[in-house]
Amino acid sequence: MAWISLAIETDSAHAEALGDALLELGALSTDIHDAGSGTDREQCLFDEPGELSEKIWFASELTALFNEDVDITSTVQAAASAAQLPCQPSYRVTHVEEQDWVRMTQSQFAPIRISSRLWIVPSWHQIPDTTAVNLILDPGLAFGTGSHPSTQLCLGWLDETLRGGEDVLDYGCGSGILAIAALKLGAGHVVGIDIDPQAVAASRANAALNQCDETKAEFFETHVADRAGPGNGAWVDVVVANILANPLIVLAPLLMRATRKGGQIALSGILMEQAEDVMQIYRQWFDIRITREQAGWALLTGTRK
Repeated sequence: MAWISLAIETDSAHAEALGDALLELGALSTDIHDAGSGTDREQCLFDEPGELSEKIWFASELTALFNEDVDITSTVQAAASAAQLPCQPSYRVTHVEEQDWVRMTQSQFAPIRISSRLWIVPSWHQIPDTTAVNLILDPGLAFGTGSHPSTQLCLGWLDETLRGGEDVLDYGCGSGILAIAALKLGAGHVVGIDIDPQAVAASRANAALNQCDETKAEFFETHVADRAGPGNGAWVDVVVANILANPLIVLAPLLMRATRKGGQIALSGILMEQAEDVMQIYRQWFDIRITREQAGWALLTGTRK
């Protein structure tokens, strides 16, 4: 079985209408992305929960997938007319052959060395260093493969900070990567919390993959309004939260209440230009600062007053 991939360069004013027209004309899927991606024309767009944005890249590329028997020329003409494009767009076509999609996806993930003693290893790879702390991960539907700068910042901090025996909270745990890493780095007990049931399921599966003691690694589904942990008082030595700036601002009182006095907090998923806004909120309860930066992402760490 084979397919045809159609790519059309357009602009933000017509991209969505053109995509809708192609779907009506039989496209199996469509995708809009930055036509300048990877060049000096690349346009960065960031959205967060609570921010309503309808921005699309000014120079957009629309791709659509069709069955191989489609008449591309007439399809492009009809879509351009339906989307009211001022002229017929230029386009290119590539053929997509059937292949082992699982193997191809797996090939995108390789072992990642976080530090001299910590590696993230996809479950189908051989362990590159058997003497290291190896976190075996099965990338799935939840965020956290170890490849994103914000995840690597948190992992490096945990490696440097944990001394052994700490109670650790991973709020917004995703795949469970931070909580499981903390346990393997010596934490006494870890709790992962996420609002997404698929993330909680992925975390539990990854914990089992790493042979974590179920009494020492627990994962729960909760919502922002819920309390972060048992009881009414502070209950953890270390909090890590790799989410996004706006949710971290909303969560500040909750994460403060979970952290014992003298406890440590690490916040990531924050762009450098957002860091001051987040720190301004957390300074009420934490001595907090930017500890490090990677690829435009900041890691904020602090101590509970």
